[in-house]
Amino acid sequence: MDHTTPETPAANRTAPHAGPTPEQLRLLDAARIAAERAYAPYSRFRVGAAVLADGVTHPGANVENASANLGMCAERAALARAVAEGAREIAGVAVFCLDAPAGAPPQACLPCGGCRQWLAELAPHAWIVCGAPRAEPRVYALNDLLPLPFTLAR
Repeated sequence: MDHTTPETPAANRTAPHAGPTPEQLRLLDAARIAAERAYAPYSRFRVGAAVLADGVTHPGANVENASANLGMCAERAALARAVAEGAREIAGVAVFCLDAPAGAPPQACLPCGGCRQWLAELAPHAWIVCGAPRAEPRVYALNDLLPLPFTLAR
């Protein structure tokens, strides 16, 4: 079954399980390094993200808070940093879960629903590569993760 929409033609989609490119692996490594800097004393689940825009890498890490609603996902931290540094054309996003259970597939490190909506707003055409220790990275298009996002009426 084809899940393409008029906004995302099949030619522009990246099928899940596609092998990552060297550029995507470099960005995933930046996300892994960001995960090492995460502040996750409550969940002990460190996540890093990295955004690629205009050839510049913008890392981010999850930052938890005793008031759980005030925590920040790694993806949103990286996206906010990229925007604050002037990025508008985001080519790719990498997400790496450092503390994923042994052998966990990269799906264990997919962006949450809120982060998917941020991606729809700020990086609608970006590829997303997800990885975890001892697991093969996987590449997705946003449409694979969020087929019907809320969008700005234009």
